[in-house]
Amino acid sequence: MSLLLPPLHVPADQGKPVFLVGDTYTTLISSNETNGELSLVEAVVPADAGPPPHTHHGESETFILMDGHLTIEAGDDQYEVEPGGVVYVPKGVRHSFRNSSGTKPARMYFLYTPGGMDGMFQEIGTPGLRGIVGPPLTEADVTAMAAVAGKYNYTFD
Repeated sequence: MSLLLPPLHVPADQGKPVFLVGDTYTTLISSNETNGELSLVEAVVPADAGPPPHTHHGESETFILMDGHLTIEAGDDQYEVEPGGVVYVPKGVRHSFRNSSGTKPARMYFLYTPGGMDGMFQEIGTPGLRGIVGPPLTEADVTAMAAVAGKYNYTFD
């Protein structure tokens, strides 16, 4: 028996956006839609913002920068990423990123392999609007991220 998946098209104005930690995360392709093979999330991150160092223990993460400028630290390396740049971070590697654009939001895609991290954004984010900067970071966001870290197999380092 074959469990072939159908092709999937996500129009530019679609996806499942949520606001979380001052960012906007839009799930474009969920793990459920790919039988866990991958998930694809668009992120809009305000200037001079980004997560603290963390490690994904169950999936690799690929960053694809569309707009803005990022500084990505992965392991012992640091990358200055311009639009069109791509950085691959294997699972188990400590990493972080910062939008170093100055005053502009950065827009990027996160490709997770295998999929699954998309569930975290949907579980703890609040309904959002795709493509815009979200409301400022709150302590509730930080608490929520820490509360689900074990479930989604990541640690803050």
